[in-house]
Amino acid sequence: MSLCCTLFRSILKSNRNLSIKNVNNNCQVLVNNFSTRELLKEAYCRTKLKCRSKKLPQDVNPQGVFACNELDLSEVKVYGFDYDYTLAHYKPTLEHLLYNLGRNMLLDKYKYPQEISKLEYKPDFAVRGLHYDIEKGLLLKLDSFLQIQFGAVYRGLTPVSTEEVLQIYKNRIIPIAYVEGDTRVHKANRSKMVHLADLFSVPEMGLLCNVAEYFIKNHIDYHPEILFLDVKNSVQSCHPIMHRIVAKNVEEYIRPNSDLKKYFQILQENDKKLFLVTNSPYHFVNAGMEMLVGTDWREYFDVVIVNANKPKFFTELSRPIRVFDKNANTHIWEKVTSLEKGIIYYEGTVKQLQDLTGWSGHQVLYFGDHPYSDLADVTLEHGWRTGAIINELTHEINTLNMQTFKENANWLQMLTQLIEDHQDYKEPEAVEIISEWMAERDFLSSASEGSR
Repeated sequence: MSLCCTLFRSILKSNRNLSIKNVNNNCQVLVNNFSTRELLKEAYCRTKLKCRSKKLPQDVNPQGVFACNELDLSEVKVYGFDYDYTLAHYKPTLEHLLYNLGRNMLLDKYKYPQEISKLEYKPDFAVRGLHYDIEKGLLLKLDSFLQIQFGAVYRGLTPVSTEEVLQIYKNRIIPIAYVEGDTRVHKANRSKMVHLADLFSVPEMGLLCNVAEYFIKNHIDYHPEILFLDVKNSVQSCHPIMHRIVAKNVEEYIRPNSDLKKYFQILQENDKKLFLVTNSPYHFVNAGMEMLVGTDWREYFDVVIVNANKPKFFTELSRPIRVFDKNANTHIWEKVTSLEKGIIYYEGTVKQLQDLTGWSGHQVLYFGDHPYSDLADVTLEHGWRTGAIINELTHEINTLNMQTFKENANWLQMLTQLIEDHQDYKEPEAVEIISEWMAERDFLSSASEGSR
């Protein structure tokens, strides 16, 4: 029972003839006699009771479509798609394959210690969206304001304490110039921090942190930037090998999707145009699409472009589009003056795609998984509508729907408001209690992030 309720009842018991006005006056006099500590504790208890009676938010549909802007589908005449992690969704076996291929390359090409062959992939360690500081050798989480999320900074596989993080960076907020680098030099060379926006980069970061942890535990001196470059080159140079392995056994690596063909048929029946633009090579895409849709998958697409080299496909103007000879497995020299259904095209630019088809602006809806190379440029530069395929949302939403998470989220919100309402208290005992509230708030916030 709260202090106010107890106080109110004791006054009524002592004098049943008191009016409500007199009760309030007497209550105020008695409250004034309580210490700041007692009043703050009473405010905390009252807020806690209110939180317990607060209705929990409704569940979110994990299969839902979430619109950031209003979209009238009747205006959309053209549907475009990326391939990897958009049309083709991979099983965990693909991440293990990339990790193992990269690890073998470190051993065979770069002559790393043989003990590294024993380091197994940890699929739950890294997630998409993290940043890696190349110079300092740290994997960290930044929010949208470039604030470091304490408790989510790792050197190798070992968490770095808040005190050490502040000692390294001198501030919780990372300057944008440090994250994005000097804009006067080439983008590929200017930044000392990389963003894991690509799902293929997750096993790469797993290998990087595993090797760094091995060096640290065995007291082996290493250069973080050299390690980063070696791991990056090892994993990326293995992509052609990965393509060949997956193409030979697509069932082991690609999740089946019986609804995909039905979706394409619905779009065609409603006179929509379809196109595919992917960075992957033709033989890799063809093997996956034949499994997902059938050997006639090309009949659903008005334009198919492989090896597009996004994001350059969306930003460059002068790179010519070429015909790809799937039988000879190479592109040919002839100039492309029109785009024909059933023909496979190679490289090119979005400007040429728009010029040769007449597709442009809000009539195009393009789906991809990469927020930058797939989606940002075409929206900002060309006015396309975009849809992001974010598989990680399923796990996020399932976590958000848990009762304990909802209860903690409600209490975190109300506790934060309680702290803000009492932040002007300057008495030492008040500062002590509010500090305890803030510690509880930080713990709840970290626990919420950790559960996601």
